[in-house]
Amino acid sequence: MTKILITGANGFVGKRLILYLLNQGHQIYALCRIKEAKVFAEDRQNLHYIWGDLRNPETIKSIPKDIEAAYYLVHSMSEIVGNLVDTEVEVVEQFLKGIKKSHIKQIIYLGGIINDEKRLSPHLKSRLLVEKTLKQSGIPCTVLRASIIIGAGSASFEIIRDLCEKLPIMIAPKWVNSLCQPIAIGDVLFYLSNVLLNQKCLNKTFDIGGPEAFSFKELLLRYAKFRNLKRWIINVPVLTPHLSSYWLVFITSVRYSLCSYLVESMKTSSVVQLNEIQKIIPHLCLTYTEALEFTFQKISQNEVISSWMDSWKILGNDPNIENYVVVPDEGCLKDEKRVLIKDSKEAAIERIWRIGGRTGYYALNWAWYLRGLFDQIMGGVGLNRGRRHPFEIQAGDSIDFWRVIFADKDKGHLILFAGMKVPGEAWLQFKIEQKNHEFFLVQTATFRPKGILGRFYWYILVPFHYFIFRKMANGLAGEAI
Repeated sequence: MTKILITGANGFVGKRLILYLLNQGHQIYALCRIKEAKVFAEDRQNLHYIWGDLRNPETIKSIPKDIEAAYYLVHSMSEIVGNLVDTEVEVVEQFLKGIKKSHIKQIIYLGGIINDEKRLSPHLKSRLLVEKTLKQSGIPCTVLRASIIIGAGSASFEIIRDLCEKLPIMIAPKWVNSLCQPIAIGDVLFYLSNVLLNQKCLNKTFDIGGPEAFSFKELLLRYAKFRNLKRWIINVPVLTPHLSSYWLVFITSVRYSLCSYLVESMKTSSVVQLNEIQKIIPHLCLTYTEALEFTFQKISQNEVISSWMDSWKILGNDPNIENYVVVPDEGCLKDEKRVLIKDSKEAAIERIWRIGGRTGYYALNWAWYLRGLFDQIMGGVGLNRGRRHPFEIQAGDSIDFWRVIFADKDKGHLILFAGMKVPGEAWLQFKIEQKNHEFFLVQTATFRPKGILGRFYWYILVPFHYFIFRKMANGLAGEAI
C-alpha cells in the first residue's frame, strides 16, 4: 500500500484517478478546496482529505510527512486570471514547499504535448514552466504529456460533442488543420498508475497518445460519422482565436477563459514524439472510435464520474472558501417562498435533486434560458454545461450556472452558489421543514450586493423574481405545471 497525495482531486482526471488507485489498494490523501465537497458522496476506505487551497500557505502544513508519491493535477486555466503563467508557477512553488518536508519519492505530473517550444500558447507555456519547476525541485519527477483526452466530462471532448451535435455547418478557422493525437481517459489512468514508483520512469518525460493522429477537422468529422450526423466544415481565414473563443462559449458548455486557452493551444500540433514509455510500459491504447464507444456507453448508463466543471472557481489569491459554504444574512437581500408540499416529502426531494440540466426549473424555463443567454453575452458560463448526473447531486457539482456547495438528500437541504455574472454574490437554498403533520418547501434566494450597482440589479429584477421564484417553488412542491 502506497501513501499518495493527489492535488486537483475534484477535477476531471483527479477524481477518476483516485477511484482507479483506491481499487489498486493504495492509500490516498486528496487535496480538496471545499470542505463539504468530498471527491465521492460516500466515504471510501483508504481515502483521506486535506482541505484547502495551494495558494493558502496554511494548506501545505496539512500535507502528511509520510507520503511516498504525489500527483500534481492542478491547473488554473479554467479560471479568469490576470497572468496564467505567473499564477501557475506561484501555485506549484507552494506545492513544492509542502511536499519537501515529507518523505516523498516521486512527483507525477500530467501536462500537454509540446511539439514546438518556440510557438507556445499561454496555456502550454504555463504547462512547460510548471514541468520545469517540478524537475528543478530535486525530487524525482515523472512527466506525462497528453493531447486531447477523450471521455465524458473532458473539456476538449465536450467542445467536440457540442459543436457536432448542435451545428450542421461549422465555420472554422485555420487551426482546425493542426494535428492532434487523442487518447482515451482510461489509457491516461493506465499510464498515470503504472509510472507510480517505477524506477525506469523517474526523471523522465513521456508523450502519451492513442494510435491515431489527425487534424482537429478530421476529429470533428469522425465524431459526426460515429454519431451518424451529416456535418460540413468550412475553413475561413478571418476567425481569430479571440473570435473563435467567443463563438465556442455560445455553442458549448465551456467558459470563455477555458475556451480561449484551448483555442490558442490548438494553433500548434500536438502529436506523440517522446514515446519511450512504450518500451517501459507496453500498452495498446484505444482508437478514437473505440474511445467514443466507451464514452457514450458511460453517458447512457449515467456513469459519468467527473467533469471539467467539478473544479471550484473562486477568483483572487488565497480565497477563504468557507465564506461561500454558509449562506450569509448580514448585508443581504432575500426572496423567501414557503409552500405546502402537495404529495410527499420524498417526492419533493426527488424534484429538488433533479433541478436544472434537462429537467429545467419547473416553471418559466424560457426565462431561465434568457438569463443564461445574457450571462454568456457577459462572458459567463450560461446554462450550456447542464449537470453531471440527471438525479444525483453532491457538493462540488455544477448545475448550469450554479455550484453545489451543500447537499443533504436525507433532510432535503440543498445550497447552490451562483457562478453567473452578477454584481455581487448569490445563493439559492432549498429546505424541507415539518410543522405538525405537514411538510413545507422553504426556498430562499439570497443576494449579497456589491455597491449601488448590486442593489440596483436586485431591485430591478424583483418583479421577475416574484413570478419566477414563486412558480419554481410551487413546481418543486408538487403543483401541476
